[in-house]
Amino acid sequence: MNSIGTNRSLYGIVDLGYVAPREVLRVTEKLVSGGVDVVQLRAKNLSKIEIVRLAEEMLEITQPNKVPLIINDYPDLLLEVDADGFHLGQEDLAVAAARVLVGRPCIIGKSTHSIRQAMRAQADGADYIGFGPLFPTATKPTAKAIGLNDIRAVHHQVTIPVYCIGGVKLANLNEVLAAGAKRVCIVSDLLLAKDIAKQAAAVKKMLASAAPGSN
Repeated sequence: MNSIGTNRSLYGIVDLGYVAPREVLRVTEKLVSGGVDVVQLRAKNLSKIEIVRLAEEMLEITQPNKVPLIINDYPDLLLEVDADGFHLGQEDLAVAAARVLVGRPCIIGKSTHSIRQAMRAQADGADYIGFGPLFPTATKPTAKAIGLNDIRAVHHQVTIPVYCIGGVKLANLNEVLAAGAKRVCIVSDLLLAKDIAKQAAAVKKMLASAAPGSN
């Protein structure tokens, strides 16, 4: 199993709200070649059978490149596919309970929207957190943006990797980094880019200047 590690700064999501199933492998390949450090499969409207099939195909790209593949929402799917981990929302199963369900070493991420939720996720055993949404985002249009004010504080309160998420783009990345971010998760700005690999590489270059520390 690939670990989340402290040196993985760019998290990409293959979100089937933006990507057609037939394009998943092409997009995954572009993300990985552009330097994305973690890839998540987010397929809200597909059956579990279809998600497993896509994940198995994505692993043929991610595993040789030592890029963790994370499944969104469904920890039980790790009983069927050799993905590296899964990601949970605030309304999903608790981290500790999900880890017992899977029954094997894996990476578990948790979405958090406040410092209190971030601290709770760490206490519950999450390996990393998503922190946001920082800005309004079409990916989750009903989610309330939390802004940039708590980014530096959350890094002081938790020691696990923090991925700032929600409306993060290359165009506002300098602002996000200036607020204290060390890692980011980007969705539409990568998936809708004319050249996905080039866009990812540009983000990675900018992130390198942030010099991530322990979380």
